[in-house]
Amino acid sequence: MTAATPEIDLMGEEAIRDPYSAFAPLRSDNPVVWNPQYRSWVITRHRDVSAALRDDRFSSDRIAPFIERKLADPGTDPLIRQAFEVLRHWMVFQDEPSHMRLRSLVRKAFTPRSVQRMQERVAELSTDLLSKISADDEFDLIAEFAYPLPAIVIAEMLGVPPEDRDTFKHWTDEIAPLVSAGLDDPDRYARAAAAMDALIEYFGDLLRRYEAEPADNLISGLIESRDEGDALTQAEVVATCTLLLFGGHETTANLIANSMLALLRHPDQLAALRDGQVDTRLAVEELLRFDGPGKAVVRVMREDTEFGGQLLRKGQRVFLVLAAANHDPEVFDDPDVLRLDRANNTHVAFGFGAHTCLGSALARLEASVAVPILLTGLPGVRLAERPLRWQQVFLTRGLQELWLRADGITP
Repeated sequence: MTAATPEIDLMGEEAIRDPYSAFAPLRSDNPVVWNPQYRSWVITRHRDVSAALRDDRFSSDRIAPFIERKLADPGTDPLIRQAFEVLRHWMVFQDEPSHMRLRSLVRKAFTPRSVQRMQERVAELSTDLLSKISADDEFDLIAEFAYPLPAIVIAEMLGVPPEDRDTFKHWTDEIAPLVSAGLDDPDRYARAAAAMDALIEYFGDLLRRYEAEPADNLISGLIESRDEGDALTQAEVVATCTLLLFGGHETTANLIANSMLALLRHPDQLAALRDGQVDTRLAVEELLRFDGPGKAVVRVMREDTEFGGQLLRKGQRVFLVLAAANHDPEVFDDPDVLRLDRANNTHVAFGFGAHTCLGSALARLEASVAVPILLTGLPGVRLAERPLRWQQVFLTRGLQELWLRADGITP
């Protein structure tokens, strides 16, 4: 650990507000560096991040060592222990072969072909949500559109009844800082544990319901896989449901909101997309690169490893900063410029390799449908004169609110 450490607080105001500028000096001068404040390696260069994401010496199993370290006290609240046991079963925290075994049970529902069949439903939901926005005054796009849309979509896929969907916002909000490396709030474990306990109970009830009366949804599919001898445990079924619910709406909500913010700050690009001058698929890839919903991912070293001129020790934590990699001038021309027609866009917004985000095709579809509908349906849309407040977490990139104004609603 000989490299000098630049003065950067990973959870500081600048890194939260503008991670692209904050991490640029690291990427340039110390692309693989030890951060003593967070006792972690920080990797920021595109080629290094991409390599680490493909390297099985960088383990995804970051929950097990955390549990061993943080919950060694036998007097730990059982609900807190239970919450981490659920996270332990999330496929994103699994290495092979467990990761692929769990992933294979649900990936059919998220293939590009399967997701494409949902395009009409996403458009219908987007139009309906847009029609309910009151453009007579300022409105929060996240509360009224960006959050509800993916929440409804993933809830319908799972088989969650419509009347229960609003309940999930509180639960996922409470769990989010635990998963996304939030500020050190001494009460967050207790609140997250209570929310996770409610989710476990809720999904247990749904499992019993669909065991008795199977339906065309993901929960019934998971039950069927278990019954066909896959050895899927009840805990794994519940954990997979909570992961899909959590990841299936937070990522897309942040993508839609971040995309709208980027476009409103670049009116020429907004006009080009609204008027059909750029391919929507290319535009979504550029929006993912420019200000995507994932800021970083975590790995733990499986063994001592020479990497980027540094010795990374077994058991040490590593932050792979996707945001910095996606603005690497070695890979992207004018990386800090939003260019919706950018071709050969090799961003890592959804990770890379075996752990590429399972729901990436769904998130892309929802953004490609929802954003054009918003641009067309909100004439004269503009930012309200309110300060932007970003979520105080390190791993994800999302606004707490996005207040807008418009000159009415166009059906």
